[in-house]
Amino acid sequence: MPSTAVHAPGDRSTRIPEVDALRGFALMGILLVNALMMAGPYGLGAITDPGASALDRTVEGVVQTFAVGKFYLMFSFLFGYSFTLQLASAERDGTSPVPRLLRRSLGLLVLGVLHAVLLYTGDILMTYAVLGLILIASRNCARALRAARVLYGCLSAFLLLVGLGTLLMSDAEAAEADAELAEGVPELIAGYRGDASSVVQANIGQLPDQFLAALLLSGFVMAAFLVGLHCGKRRLLADTGHHRAQMRRIFVIGAAVGLPGSLFMALAVSGPLGPRWSSFGSMVGMVTAPALTAAYICGMLLLMRTAHGAGIAAIFAPAGRMALTNYLSQSLIMALVFTGYGPALYDRLSPAVVILGALVLYAGQLALSAWLTARYRYAPVEWLLRVITLARLPHDRDRPTAATR
Repeated sequence: MPSTAVHAPGDRSTRIPEVDALRGFALMGILLVNALMMAGPYGLGAITDPGASALDRTVEGVVQTFAVGKFYLMFSFLFGYSFTLQLASAERDGTSPVPRLLRRSLGLLVLGVLHAVLLYTGDILMTYAVLGLILIASRNCARALRAARVLYGCLSAFLLLVGLGTLLMSDAEAAEADAELAEGVPELIAGYRGDASSVVQANIGQLPDQFLAALLLSGFVMAAFLVGLHCGKRRLLADTGHHRAQMRRIFVIGAAVGLPGSLFMALAVSGPLGPRWSSFGSMVGMVTAPALTAAYICGMLLLMRTAHGAGIAAIFAPAGRMALTNYLSQSLIMALVFTGYGPALYDRLSPAVVILGALVLYAGQLALSAWLTARYRYAPVEWLLRVITLARLPHDRDRPTAATR
C-alpha cells in the first residue's frame, strides 16, 4: 500500500491532499471487488454460478466493468509515486534510503503473508513487497516511463495471444473445463463455513492459484509502479493545475479505450457470451484496465480542482491517509462475516446484498478515518510500518499539527 510520507522538502507535516483522496477512492473500489471474492466461490464469474439470478449477474457485471482490475492499478501507481516521497524523506534525514526501503518491503511482506493466510488470499501486499525490491533497484532510472510502456506492451501482447488461443476451444470443451473448476466448490464452502482451523486451511489451499494470478498481474503492477515513479520525480501531483489540458486528453482517451474493454470483459465473464469467451474477455479487460485507471485518476484530479470536487476529496482523503489500516480491517471484518470466524455467511448472500454491505462498511470507514486522522498523526498499522521502516520509534508524536488536519 502507498505510504503516508510527507512531500514538501521544508515541511515534514505537509501532505498532498490529492494523493490521499485518490488512495481513499481506490480503497472503495478495492473493497467492492474483494467483497464479492470473499463472499463466495463464484465471485465475479471465476466459476459459473448455476443459481445466479439476473440481478446477481447484473451486479457482478457492473463491478466487472467499473472496478475489477482498475483500482489495484491505482494503488500501484500511488505506491510508485509515494516511493519518491520516501526517497525525499530519507534525503532530508541525511540517511541512505535503501535500508529503510528494504525494511519497509520486509514489513509489507510479513503483513501480506499474515493477511493471506489468516484473512484473504487475494492479498496485494506480498506482491508490493517483492516488486518493491525492483523499484528500489530502479530508483535512479531516468527512463521509467519508457520501461513501463515496454513492459505493458509485451505483457499485453502475450495475454491477448493466450486469450485468442482459448477461443479455439468449443463451447462443450469450455463448459467441461468450467465444470472441473466447480468440482472443488463444495469442499471450499465447507472449509470456509467450518471452524477457524478449517478457514486457515482453505486459505492455504488457495494460495498456489493466487500466486499464479499474482504472477500474471505483476507485470501490470510493476508498470504502474514505474509510471508512479516517473510522475513522482516530476512532482506532477503537487500542482495539477499546470496539467489540466493533458489530463483532459488522458481522461477522454482512457475512457474511450477502457470502458469498451471492461464492458466486453463483463459480458464475457459474467454476461451472456458463454464460457468459451470468459478467458479472452478477462485478458481484454486486463489489457484495457490501465486506460480506464488513467481516466479515473485524471478525472478525479480534475474534479478535485472544482468547488464541489474539493468537498469530495475532503471526504476521501482521511481514508486514504490510513489506507493500509483500512485495507486490512476490511478483510478482517469480511472474514468475520463470511467465514467460520463468525456467522459463516460464505455463499449465503446475493451479490447485491454483499455490495450494499460493502458500501455501508466503507461509509463507516470514512467516518472513522475522519475522526482518527483529526486526532492522531498515524493510524495503527501505518504507525507499525513506520517503526519497521525507520527501525526506531517515530520522533513525531501522536497529536497532529494544524498542517496535517
